Amino acid sequence: MRATRAIIHLENLEKNLEAVRKKIGPNPEICFPLKAGAYGHGAVQMARFALDAGVKWLAVASADEGMELRQAGINAKILILSQILPEEISEITCADLIPIVSDAEIIKLLAAAAENSKPLEVHLKIDTGMGRLGCRPEEAAGLAALIAKNKKLKLGGLATHLSAADSATAGDILYTRDQLARFRCAAEDIRSKGIDPGILHAANSGAVCFHEQSYFDMVRPGILLYGYPAGDSLPPDLEVLPVMELRSTIVLIKKIRAGEEISYGRTWKAAQDTCIGNLPIGYADGLPRGLSNNYSVKIRDKTYPLAGRICMDQCMVNLGNGGEVKRWDEAVIFGPGFTGAGEIAQKTGTIHYEILCNINKRVPRIYINGEK
Repeated sequence: MRATRAIIHLENLEKNLEAVRKKIGPNPEICFPLKAGAYGHGAVQMARFALDAGVKWLAVASADEGMELRQAGINAKILILSQILPEEISEITCADLIPIVSDAEIIKLLAAAAENSKPLEVHLKIDTGMGRLGCRPEEAAGLAALIAKNKKLKLGGLATHLSAADSATAGDILYTRDQLARFRCAAEDIRSKGIDPGILHAANSGAVCFHEQSYFDMVRPGILLYGYPAGDSLPPDLEVLPVMELRSTIVLIKKIRAGEEISYGRTWKAAQDTCIGNLPIGYADGLPRGLSNNYSVKIRDKTYPLAGRICMDQCMVNLGNGGEVKRWDEAVIFGPGFTGAGEIAQKTGTIHYEILCNINKRVPRIYINGEK
């Protein structure tokens, strides 16, 4: 086991699922996004826990992410959120994954490859203002008809994605409401043609927080389930807890004289005699180099600042006189009970999604449920 590891607090994931269920009510299903290795938490393990907790739908970004879950024996409904490639269609149909479609070409290719015995479920994506994947709302009924008339396919649902649902500004609130109105109109247009649109889903984490009218039949809260708001804040009736905790270990302590310098570029100089602790975690593990000389870790319930530039595999901590910290002590980088990934994101000019997703696969994940 490496000295650096990510502790995944499953009890917090359970609490977050309960909090979202309480917020959305009993009717909408929860689709649990597992993109990018479950936002760095480990897709297979998180999928299994979520299914045991009552989740029925999972979502991935690509066919290979879906195949990873199937090969692990996961038989739930798995929605592919990104554009599929023609060469992936064979494995998608064989593995009974559910692709999102936006155009006639992909619909026809899927129909040609689908097995006769069982229609392949697809969901139609409608671009209501994200400007990314999806057909225009006025094109939706025609594409739905193309799916419905083909016996090898089944229209299982309609989806859209909301681009500013996490924002509290008046303009963004209005824009989100307009997106939802376009989505409803497209769904009604499809129904008016005598076609069952299947389940409707639009709500991401921001919409779950601030737009109850977006819940429809299913919601897709990603970052919220991992313990963070999509934007700057959460509503007062919703509390979530970080699921990931990143820890390392003091593997060496050295005495440094006043005036001596630490790490690449000589960016840190000891103002007085001090002790420097070495942590075997660096930017290759996902600790941003931009935190150099600008972050503190927690050791024995006290915080200690980083000293010098973060290296690929290591970083250094100023321990002062070193009396309270011992070799092999644990250091918490972020997580429950300390600072979250959000503070790291603020200091490095990014978002907490990126901090979590960038925790490298070489960092082992340890799954616990209520125990340290």
